Amino acid sequence: MKLKYIVKTLLVGLFFTACSKDSDSDTNEPTTTKPDEINNFVWKAMNSWYYWQSNVSNLSDGKITSTVAYNNLINGKTPDALFYSLLYQRGIVDRFSWIENNNDIVQVSKIAEVEKKGGFNYAIYPKDASNTNMVALVNYIVPGSPAALAGLKRGDVITKINGSQLTSSNYNQLENTQLNITLAASVQFTNSSMITTDKAGTVTVTKADIDENPIAYYEKKVYGGKNIGYLVFNGFKSDYNDELNLTFAKMQSDGINELVLDLRYNGGGSLETAVALAQMINGNFTNKPYIYLDFNNKHNSEDGYKNLSDKVKFFNLVDNEPTFQKEENINSLVLTKIYVLVSFQTASASELTIQCLKKYISVVTIGEETVGKFVGSNTLYDSPAYDYVSYANRSTKHKWQLQPITFSYYNKDKDANPAKITPDHEINPYSIFLNLVEFGNIKDPYLNKALELITGQTMRTAAKSTSPSFSLKINNLAAFNPTNTAKGLYIEDFKGLKNNK
Repeated sequence: MKLKYIVKTLLVGLFFTACSKDSDSDTNEPTTTKPDEINNFVWKAMNSWYYWQSNVSNLSDGKITSTVAYNNLINGKTPDALFYSLLYQRGIVDRFSWIENNNDIVQVSKIAEVEKKGGFNYAIYPKDASNTNMVALVNYIVPGSPAALAGLKRGDVITKINGSQLTSSNYNQLENTQLNITLAASVQFTNSSMITTDKAGTVTVTKADIDENPIAYYEKKVYGGKNIGYLVFNGFKSDYNDELNLTFAKMQSDGINELVLDLRYNGGGSLETAVALAQMINGNFTNKPYIYLDFNNKHNSEDGYKNLSDKVKFFNLVDNEPTFQKEENINSLVLTKIYVLVSFQTASASELTIQCLKKYISVVTIGEETVGKFVGSNTLYDSPAYDYVSYANRSTKHKWQLQPITFSYYNKDKDANPAKITPDHEINPYSIFLNLVEFGNIKDPYLNKALELITGQTMRTAAKSTSPSFSLKINNLAAFNPTNTAKGLYIEDFKGLKNNK
């Protein structure tokens, strides 16, 4: 099994998940004359790295000039309460920072990226404008996973969990270790709501360790004399750079001259992979700047560009540090235009690909508004002598570590980022109900639209018409799939990035 790792993540969550209880209230612990050791780490690491440090009065350098005032500020709080109290307009500006209290879990899930999952990716949809009753649409199934073995399929609609109607209050139970789910037998639409009827019985799914291949599907389609590649890419994982490069080699041999890149379920991943993907698509702009990273004023030395390269790098984990192993020549299609499928689950490195690549070639987007995630994060450890970024030199007295936003990113011209990416061709998200079968089936309205744009022809399908006359606001907390929140954007060779500026 390949080792995987995350050094720096561009977090794709709209949830403030933590392994500890998230409490914003102070405890009744008395103020002492010495700073709490863990809280001292939390405050000083945030003071050094937090992107909005200058906007948070309680993170100003002046807070540490008075020992008594500083101790009063940080003591008497749980570490997570202190952390969340220091965020800049939490939930409005900063929607993505978190803290967690289990290095062992973090090391497995973020370094190895082998996670306990049921093996089905889903999205939550309101049944009507009240945003109370929900359904979960299964986007895809990981082959060989518990969900696959249980018989779940892409396009299944989950209506109940453990016998209870899925709602805005309980849908997070879909992340439980074991769950019994009820599936819809039928889905219909009125002018203002979705109506479902249930199948008899339930499906049981128990989580297991899963190493998901992000290259979910590739197919060559031939229409109107065009060789169209359809690639479903569900995560920017650098340990799969070789498979991604081989996929583009296959496209070369297939004579692909048009590409539909499906990023609807892609919550982000490796910066190295994102840059390599751009080169695989075009390849004519080697050594040109691709992405610009901007840190706070205390870390201006980290600011800089990541350039396009005709080589793709591979890394491995050595002594808990990502270490360069080898590189290969990139296989490029030399395309000057691509079509990208997007959704309200498209975020981070996927949005980077759209925003940065379109400075060089034409990028046509099809689908829904994306998440709007143009900031990123370092993992911070209690290693003050190493400015809180060394895992190997962290304190072993506790297991707290931080994942705050520490930088923003921009395209090569440093253009202001939009709140969200609005697609060039919008698709009603409810139109996919009853029309998601296997990947590549042109019943899928998103893929169908891309093929029509490429060929100029109407694609004949046997699609079932759900004919929804409404499109509820689904790009919100209740609709975002929490299973996609852990990937983000990470940089394997941070030291190398600095040295190459």
